[in-house]
Amino acid sequence: MNKQLEHEPKSCWEIFKDEEHQQGMDDLAARYIDFLTRCKTERETIKYVEEKLKEAGFADYIGADQCFRSFRDKTIFIARKGKKPLSQGFRLVGAHADTPRIDLKQHPLYEDLGMSMAKTHYYGGIRKYQWLARPLSLHGVVVKADGTKVDVVIGEDADDPVLSILDLLPHLAHKQMTKNVSDAFEAEKLNILMGHSLSFSKDEEDGEKDNGKPSVKRKVLELLNEKYDIVEEDLFSAEMHIVPAGPARYVGLDKSIVGGYGQDDRSCVFLALEAFLNAPEPEHAQIVLFYDKEEIGSEGSTGAKSLFFEYCLEDLIEAWEPNAKMSRVMMAGKALSTDVHAAIDPDYQDAHEKLNSAYLGYGPCFCKFTGHRGKVGANDAHPEFVAWLRNILNEAGAPWQMAELGRVDLGGGGTVAKFLALYGMDVIDFGPPVLSMHSPFELTSKADLYATELAFRTFLKN
Repeated sequence: MNKQLEHEPKSCWEIFKDEEHQQGMDDLAARYIDFLTRCKTERETIKYVEEKLKEAGFADYIGADQCFRSFRDKTIFIARKGKKPLSQGFRLVGAHADTPRIDLKQHPLYEDLGMSMAKTHYYGGIRKYQWLARPLSLHGVVVKADGTKVDVVIGEDADDPVLSILDLLPHLAHKQMTKNVSDAFEAEKLNILMGHSLSFSKDEEDGEKDNGKPSVKRKVLELLNEKYDIVEEDLFSAEMHIVPAGPARYVGLDKSIVGGYGQDDRSCVFLALEAFLNAPEPEHAQIVLFYDKEEIGSEGSTGAKSLFFEYCLEDLIEAWEPNAKMSRVMMAGKALSTDVHAAIDPDYQDAHEKLNSAYLGYGPCFCKFTGHRGKVGANDAHPEFVAWLRNILNEAGAPWQMAELGRVDLGGGGTVAKFLALYGMDVIDFGPPVLSMHSPFELTSKADLYATELAFRTFLKN
C-alpha cells in the first residue's frame, strides 16, 4: 500500500536524532529551565520579555520598525515591520503569561495556636490537595501609599526560608477521606504557615492597648518591615502570590523531560519569544501578544477581552500605514493562539480518546476547536487555514499533531483563540503537549519544545 494514503505520526526524537539537532535541543532546554526558574508570576515574565527585547534593539514605543508596548507590567504587544504592508496581513502569535496559583488575601495575616498564618484565595483551576505540605515561595509586588513599588521574593534563594500549607495526618483523616475530592479540601483552609517565633515589641502608638502581649504575627510583620520597609496596611495595595519554591528541573534518567511550575502557558511565551527573535526580516508584519488573566476567563484590562490589542494595532497602523483600514488589516491576519495541550497520560488513558489525543514527543499540537460538550464556547478553525499551516510546516520539516481535549462530554476548556477570532482573522490553538497540567510541577518533552520553536518560527516567517 502507498504509505502516503495513511497518516503515520513520527517521533520528534527520530526526526531530530542528528547531533546538531540534539545540541540545539539541549541548548534550548537549558535556556527554558532558566526562564521557568526566574519567571513565576506574570510581572516577572513580562519583565524578562522586556529585557530580551531591549537587548535585541526593540524600541519601547509603537511606531519603530521593531517595537513593543507593555501595560500594567502584565501584558505586552510586540511588533516587527514586514516587507509587505499591514493591509496585506500579519502573523500573530498569542500566549498567556498568567498561571494557576494561590494568592494572599488583601488582609491576610493572623495568628492562631502560636503560629503566624496568612489567608489565601486561589487563582485559576488548581487541584487544592496538590499544594499541601510542599515548599512554597512568596512572589509579588507591594505598592506603598506614596506610590513606591516594592518587589517581594521569599523562598527562592538557598538561604531563604520557604513557606507551606499544612495537611491533616492520615491517622485523623478518615472522615475527610470519605468525601469527594472537591469537598475534602476546603479553600478557606489553604492558609500559609508564615512563622512561629514571638515578638515582644509593640508599636509606640498602641500605648498599653496590647498590654505588651508577645505576638507571632508581629514577628512576621517585623521581618517584612526589616527586609522590605513595608507595614501591614501596605498589603491592602499588594499582589502577593504563593507559588512552588525551587528551580525547574530535568526529569527522567535521560533528562528528556522538563519539569517545573507554570509551563501552561509560559512554555509558549518562552518559545514564541525565542522564535520571534530568530525570525527577522519577514515578508508580513509579525505581532506577538502575551496576555494576562487567561486562567480566569481573560477578564480585566490586561486580559484578552480588553481592548489593549486593538489600541496597539490602531497606533501601529497610524505609524506604518496611515491609510489602511483597521477592519481590513484585522481580517487579513493569521494567528496562532499558542496554548499547551493535555498529553495523554499512561495512568489515565480512559480520560482521552486515543485517536484524537496529543502524545508526548510527537511535536506541537493543533486543537481545531475548543469548548465543551457540543463545542460550546469554541473557536473552530477553518479548514483552509489548517491546510495552509500543514503545508508550511511540512515543507519546513516541522513535526506536528492534531488532537482535541479529552473524551467528548468528559470536560473541556477554552483559550484566547475566540477573542482573537472576533476580529475576523484566521486563528487556531497550537502548542506543546503537557503532562500534569495545572499542577505545581508540569512536564514537557525537550523534543516537543524544540519542535514547537521551529513551528512558531516557520509560521512567523511565512
